[in-house]
Amino acid sequence: MKILRILLILTAFVSLADRVQARAGDTPIETFFGDYVGHTISVVGGEMKKRDLSVSIKPNDTAFTIDWTAITQKASGKIKRKHYSIDFRPTKRKNIFSSAMQTNMFGHRQALDPLKGDPYVWARIIGATLTVYALLISDGGGYEMQVYDRTLTDGGLHLRFSRVRNGEVLRLIEGTVIKSSE
Repeated sequence: MKILRILLILTAFVSLADRVQARAGDTPIETFFGDYVGHTISVVGGEMKKRDLSVSIKPNDTAFTIDWTAITQKASGKIKRKHYSIDFRPTKRKNIFSSAMQTNMFGHRQALDPLKGDPYVWARIIGATLTVYALLISDGGGYEMQVYDRTLTDGGLHLRFSRVRNGEVLRLIEGTVIKSSE
């Protein structure tokens, strides 16, 4: 029993040391700043889809803003365009940022309320990856989690998007965008 307890304690210390070491090597947010363009190709429901993407990560008054656009063309020729823009601000925890998507009655930017059907969005940096999470709570109390990983590469960003609903992976998309400006 004592040996098991000692092993558990050692495992916890090793895990903590790994996390501290990973945090020490986190990339500063300024390194991500820039404009990026590229595309992804994915198969959804047996149909191949190409998405043209643009991502802009820039400083704002408190931390940073991410703007991104995805353009897809359906087999019918119809073009679908989705654009998002989210401001982030620092939290008391290193490299974790809260979203500031609405203005409260005092004029301060704050996160949306997932219990009202809005997404709760936050970001973090681990190593060379800036991840944005969006949590949605369904009317039935289930959840959907969207995860946007943006990992620095030599010429831009490797993107990985996943959407999970109540534990089931609904979509996984990967692609690359090239930095187009400094």
